Formats: sequence, C-alpha cells, structure tokens
Amino acid sequence: MQRRHLFAAAAAIALAATGAVHAQNYKPEYKVSTVVGPAFPWGKGAEIWIDLVKQRTNGRINMKLYPGVSLVQGDQTREFTAIRQGIIDMAIGSTINWSPQIKELNLFSLPFLMPDYKAIDALTQGPVGKDLFAILEKQGVVPLAWGENGYRELTNSKREIRKPDDLKGLKIRVVGSPLFLDTFRALGANPTQMSWADAQPAFASGAVDGQENPMSIFTAAKLHTVGQKYVTMWGYVADPLVFVVNKEVWESWTPADREIVRQAAIDAGKQQIAIARKGLDEPGQPLLKEIEGMGVRVTRLAPAEREEFVKSTRAVYEQWKKQIGTDLVTKAEQSIAARK
Repeated sequence: MQRRHLFAAAAAIALAATGAVHAQNYKPEYKVSTVVGPAFPWGKGAEIWIDLVKQRTNGRINMKLYPGVSLVQGDQTREFTAIRQGIIDMAIGSTINWSPQIKELNLFSLPFLMPDYKAIDALTQGPVGKDLFAILEKQGVVPLAWGENGYRELTNSKREIRKPDDLKGLKIRVVGSPLFLDTFRALGANPTQMSWADAQPAFASGAVDGQENPMSIFTAAKLHTVGQKYVTMWGYVADPLVFVVNKEVWESWTPADREIVRQAAIDAGKQQIAIARKGLDEPGQPLLKEIEGMGVRVTRLAPAEREEFVKSTRAVYEQWKKQIGTDLVTKAEQSIAARK
C-alpha cells in the first residue's frame, strides 16, 4: 500500500515537473506583427486576438502587438520570411504582402476575380482556403484563421475615374507586387512601388497622384486631407488576411494551449471581418455617405463601366493564372460560380 502511495507521489511530482518545463519554455512575450495598428480594422483584429488568448490562457501566453511591421524596419514584403526565421513569433499578414514568397497567394490579387463579399468567403472558407493553408504550412508557418483587409478601391487627387483611359499617366502608389505593377500598366497608369509610411507624405506633396486601398484605410488614415478627393468603387481585388504562428513557437506550447490560440484566432478573425465590412455591406453603404460628407467625390461604376476595366486587364489575368497555378485558379473560379 505504501509503495502505491510512493508511486502516486512520484507520478504527481513528474507531472508537476513537466508542467514547470512547459511554463519555462513559454516566452514572457510573443511578438505579433501587423502593418497597421488598432485604429484600423486589421490592427483591431490583432488586439482582439491578443485579448482573447490572454483571457483564455490565464496569461500563460502573453502576446504584444508590433504594428507598422516595425520588427522588419517597416518592410512589408520581408514579414513572411521573418516569421519563418523566428524574428516574428506571430502575425496577421496580408496575402498581398506575402505573395512574393508564396506565389499562390497572388490568387486574391487577380484583377476582378471576386465580384462580391460572398465570392471572398467562397474562397477563404472553402476548399481553396484549405489548399492555401496547406501551402503555408509547408513553408514553415502554422496558419490558423482568415481575416480581411477588404476590397481595394481607387483614389486620386486629379480627376474622376470611370473608364481605363481616365487612368492614363496617373502616378499610382502600389504595394511591392509584380502583379499590381502589371495590372496598372495595362490600364495606362504609372504604378509606383513604395511603403505606406512613404506614401502619405508623397500624396500630400503631390509627388504621387493616387493609390488603391480598402475604404477603412482611407478613413482611418484621413486620406481626404492629403489630396485624395476622388474615389472609384471598382472592387478590383480584395486582400484577405491570415493569422499565423511560427512553427517552433507553436510546437513549444501544450496541445491544449495550441487549441486555445487557434480558436481565439478564428473568433478574432470573424469579428475583424465584420469590422472591415462595416458601412459597406449594408444597404446604402453608409461609410460612402460619410466619405462624401468629407468633400470627396465617390464614383460607383455601372456594370458596363466595370466590364471595360475587366477587359483591359484580362491579358494580365490570363498570364498570372498560369504563374499562380491553373488548377488552383480554376478551382477558385468554380467556387465563386457556385457561391450561394
């Protein structure tokens, strides 16, 4: 009987020691990278994730937000590599910014692939989303959930844009993606690659005429104050976000804590998507009325007008379909066609 008690005591000590080892393996802080802070829906999603994890792990996993991609000196396109290397522990990253390393993520940047929010959901929440998560996992990160930066709409300081010819010669700031450069060149614009930090002063000085970004970025960054007086709602691409964790960090946690972090990401992602779409997916699009109240001219394209932009960028679409992977793009097209 005494021996049994001794075994039980030894087992309890061993279990406690295992728990202590796990606790010692946990970092005092996990760095979470985003491009923008909590003033924007993207950064708000990170804040929600951080708070949920802290609550649900009783502070065992302490995450801290590093906005402005400050962990890689503001270079958005270096973020994914830094996660793989362990410089960044966790991130909510843009499919656009990570597409130079993961060519399949260019799918979402194919011009005019996704005509509405249901089309985005058909991709991220369906078989295409699963395929992309499997691709990310092979690259040494653990993808957990989808978020959304939103449809990227066109703004400029010069004139109303209703047809491709209206873009001719305009200097438009774009992110560091060859597909974006190809798309805007096909439309006759002069695409200029620069970081977001450099872009805002360039709009204010008039060195750059326009840009493309979700309307939540337009309002939070107060782009109407730096000359962006014309908005064209053309919904040419959308930018889903991905919640990820570095693989070694993920494997350092207990299975129970991994599940908590994953579910917190899924819950934060749903809330974040709702914030990103607020004012745009309701009848009357109240966010656009608010923007018009700032003295901005908002142009909503008729279907026939939008079709002219589709035609002008079709060659770029076909060229990039092959580069991204014909099978993946075809699966995406089928998922969108079958959406409810």
